[in-house]
Amino acid sequence: MLNLLHRPSFSRRGQSSRPAASDDLLTFLPRVRSLTASLADCSEADLQVEADHLHRQVSTGRHITEPEVLVAGVALACEALRRAHGATLFDVQLQAVLNLCSGDVVQMQTGEGKTFVAMTVACHLAFAGRGVHVVTPNVYLAERDCESANRVLQYLNMSAGLLPEGGDNEPKRIAYDCDVTYGTGHEFGFDYLRDQLTLRQRADAPLGTQLFQDLCRPQITARSTIQRGLTFAIVDEADSVLIDDAGSPLILSVATPGRAPDEKAHTTARQLADTMNDSVHYEFHQSTAQISLTSEGTNRCYAEDVAVPTQCLMRPWTDYVVQALRARIIFRRNIHYVVVDDEVRIVDETTGRIFDDRSWQQGLHQAVEAREGVTITPEKQALARVTRQRFFRLYDNLCGLTGTAIGCEQELSTVYQRHVSEIPLRVPTARTMLPHRWFANQAARNQAVVESVTSIHRSGRPVLVGTQSIEDSEQIAAAIQDSGLTVEVLNGLQTVEEAEIVAQAGRRGSITIATNLAGRGTDIKLTDEVKRLGGLHVVVAECQLSGRMDRQLIGRCGRQGDPGTAQAFVSAEDLLITRHGAWLGKAIRREADASGEAHCDLTSQLQRIQVSAERRDFLSRRELLHQEEQRDQLLGQTRD
Repeated sequence: MLNLLHRPSFSRRGQSSRPAASDDLLTFLPRVRSLTASLADCSEADLQVEADHLHRQVSTGRHITEPEVLVAGVALACEALRRAHGATLFDVQLQAVLNLCSGDVVQMQTGEGKTFVAMTVACHLAFAGRGVHVVTPNVYLAERDCESANRVLQYLNMSAGLLPEGGDNEPKRIAYDCDVTYGTGHEFGFDYLRDQLTLRQRADAPLGTQLFQDLCRPQITARSTIQRGLTFAIVDEADSVLIDDAGSPLILSVATPGRAPDEKAHTTARQLADTMNDSVHYEFHQSTAQISLTSEGTNRCYAEDVAVPTQCLMRPWTDYVVQALRARIIFRRNIHYVVVDDEVRIVDETTGRIFDDRSWQQGLHQAVEAREGVTITPEKQALARVTRQRFFRLYDNLCGLTGTAIGCEQELSTVYQRHVSEIPLRVPTARTMLPHRWFANQAARNQAVVESVTSIHRSGRPVLVGTQSIEDSEQIAAAIQDSGLTVEVLNGLQTVEEAEIVAQAGRRGSITIATNLAGRGTDIKLTDEVKRLGGLHVVVAECQLSGRMDRQLIGRCGRQGDPGTAQAFVSAEDLLITRHGAWLGKAIRREADASGEAHCDLTSQLQRIQVSAERRDFLSRRELLHQEEQRDQLLGQTRD
C-alpha cells in the first residue's frame, strides 16, 4: 500500500472546515499532481486499497477538508477519472475542484469541463461515507452524469445511484444508499418533504405504536425515511437551481380526481373578467405583474346582472375575478403555458421547459383552464412545503458551479453563506460581441433576426438562436423555413434527442432555435472547417429579465478559445422593457426609422433595467424566505 496520508511532503496541518483561502489552495496543485502521478502505475486492486484506507481514516476522525486528506482524496479521484475516461484535469479544473471542496460556488465558463470537475469533487467527498448529492437542473443531466460517475467510482470501490422521479420509496432508498446520488433539485427537496411527513406521522401516533411496529418487523428492515441525511450537496448550474428556481417553493401536494367543485365560480369569473376595463374596473401594475380591483371594479363584481355562485365558493368572490383577470391579461399560451391533451402545463420561464406535474396556486391554474376551455381540475391539497433556500441550507456542506455566478454574489452570500470563486479561462476567449440592435416592435425585431440568420448561414457558419418563448421560436422558425432553409427547433423537456441536436448545433450551415436554455449542459463542438469560417454565431432574440441569462446563451460560442460571435436584438415590446423600463421603450420608438430600427446605443440603459429587474426578483425571493421563517416560528410557538 502506498500509504498516501503519511508521506513527508504532506504534513498534517490540523482539521478545518475550510482548508485555506483561495490563493492558498493553489499551492496544493503540485502536491495533487505529484501524488496522482505516483498512482499511475499501481494496479486496480492497489488503487481500491488506497481508497478503502482513506475511507477508514475519514470515518475514524480525519476531516474531509483537512489539507492532507484533501490532497490524497483528490489525487485518487483524478487517477480514477483518468482510468475511466482518459481525462486529465487542467490546472484551472483542479483549482475549481479545490474551491468546491472548500464550500465555494465556482464560476467556470461554458466548455471548461465542469462535468469532470463536479465528478472529481463528488468522488473526494464520498470518502466521508455520509452520502453526496449531486444536484442537476434536469433529469437528462442526472442520468448522463450518473452513468459517467459510476465508471469512475468503481475504481475507488464506491458507487453512484440515480434518483428516480416520483415512484416508490424503495428504489429511492437504494439510490440514496449509494456513495453518490444524482438527481434533480426538486426531487431531493420533495423526498425531504416526504420524510418530514413520515416523521410527523410517527410523532403524532399513539404512544407505543412505533415500538409495536418495530417488534412486528423483521430484524433486518429498511429505515422509515427515504433519505439518510443531508450532508454534502454539489449543485450543478448553481445559479439556476439556487436562485432562478428559488422564486417558487417546493410544495408536496395531492390531487383529487374529477372536476373542480368550484368550476362554476371559475367560468362565471371568466365571463365577468371579459367585460371589465383597465383603469376603470382594475389596475394592472406592469413592474410587479399584479392586478388590483378598483372600487368600481369591486362594485361590478356584485352588480345585479352577475349571478355570484355563492354555494361553491372556496375563497372570496373577488379573488376568483382577479385570477380570471390575470389569466386573461398576463398569462399567455405558448409563453407561460401550453395546452397538451386537454391539460394546461406550465412552461418554466427561465429554461423554457414544460412541466406536467406542476400547477399554479390559489386558483390561478383553474382560472387559466377556464380561459382555455379545458377541464377545470380541483386545486391540489398542500401536505408540506419548504422554500428551496431553506432546503439547501439544511445541508451541512453546500457547494456549486456554474458559468454565471458573478453578479449573484450578494444573494449567494446572504442567503446561503457561500463565497463565489471565479476560475480563469484556460485559453483566452476569441468571442466577438457585435453591437446590440434596437427595434420599435417585435415584428421588426423578428424580421431583422431572420435576415441576420440567413445572412450568416450563407457563409456556412452555424447559428444558434435563443428565444424567450415558444411562440417566438415558432414564428422565427417559420419565417426562416419560408426562405427554404432547414431549422431545428427545441422547446420543452430536455431529452437525449434534444441533447444530441444541441451537440450538433456547431455543424457547418446548421440553424438551431432554442427556447431560453434548452440543451443546457451539452457542449457544442466545432469542426476545424467551422472554426476557419469564424465559429458559431449566437443570436439573442430577446434579452432576458436577468443579464446573467443572456450571458449563459452567449457563452455557448467562443468556448475554449474557439472563434465565435454573438449579437442581441432588442424590441421596445419585450417583456423586460414593458415591465421594467417603459421609458426605454419610448426612447427606442422615438429613434426608430421607417423600417422600425433605431440606430443608437442604449446598451448601458438596458443593463441598468436588467440590474433593477434582478434586484426586484432578489427581494421577492428574500421575502418568500422571510415569510416561511415567520410561519415556522409561529407554528413552533403554537406547538409549545
